[in-house]
Amino acid sequence: MTDLKPADALKQHWTDALPRTWKPFAQLSRLDRPIGWQLLLLPCLMGIAVARTGYGFYWEDARFALAFLLGAIAMRGAGCTHNDILDRDIDAKVERTRLRPLPSGAVSLKHAWAWLIAQCLVGLIALLMLPTMAQIVSLIAIPLVALYPLMKRITWWPQAWLGIVFSWGALVGGAASSYQTGVVPLEAFALYAGCIAWTIGYDTIYALQDREDDALIGVRSTARLFAGQWRTWTTVFYIAALVLWTAAAAAGGAGPIVATALALIGALLIWPMLASVDDTRPETALAAFKHNAIIGAAVLLGFALEPIWRTLRPMLGV
Repeated sequence: MTDLKPADALKQHWTDALPRTWKPFAQLSRLDRPIGWQLLLLPCLMGIAVARTGYGFYWEDARFALAFLLGAIAMRGAGCTHNDILDRDIDAKVERTRLRPLPSGAVSLKHAWAWLIAQCLVGLIALLMLPTMAQIVSLIAIPLVALYPLMKRITWWPQAWLGIVFSWGALVGGAASSYQTGVVPLEAFALYAGCIAWTIGYDTIYALQDREDDALIGVRSTARLFAGQWRTWTTVFYIAALVLWTAAAAAGGAGPIVATALALIGALLIWPMLASVDDTRPETALAAFKHNAIIGAAVLLGFALEPIWRTLRPMLGV
């Protein structure tokens, strides 16, 4: 067994303190790369915030948020494990991924499957913490998640498929917060569409790191499809995300403060991030990709401003 890490792993992380035999499983789940579960969690929390616009937050939202946190970590880990099981031969040929646990031999295929099942059981616990309607909406996504690793072999748009599955939490969050009505609110669908566009944008940036290796082994991506026009197309998707997020806020009854916040996020966070990427330097693409956790947190805060105010206003006597 080797202590070498995959090239895109954090150099220092709490998983470094794990027993030697546990570390490869943490790597298989990408626990040393928390950006993945953060980007999976944010649409879920956005879904709650948008659905609570005009009402304010309730105590039960804390339970929903905890369930989403637990589920995001567990199911992102399960998804990465499943992806690595299917892609183990491809990963062995790509410089950035050849040291992952399966291609490096640190974890056997049998143990990887067992770890996948264990993580799914944790995800089941999170699922049971949600209302019935949110559970149903969550389960609908399972076949879509299972098919994602195959998309890079059959379409130039695997980033779009990732957007479909990675943004699903927007619908689940909306369903959880609106379970008493039995209907997923309209604004949750606009939020979902915006998150899909956002995912295509940031995952195209992420895929810039692998364009040369992907071309050699025949893996498709929007980074390869867009080629020299990647910055233009990525900008289009970020603009689409902002427009759709603004539409979601408006459909939920939010005032102009959310639209203003989203415009500022575009100018102060998204545009500088896009300008910072040099596609000849993979490290700039990785840094820009990770910056999307800050962008997503800012969008979440923008959506939460109105329900936070409605929640606090009675306490302040306003």
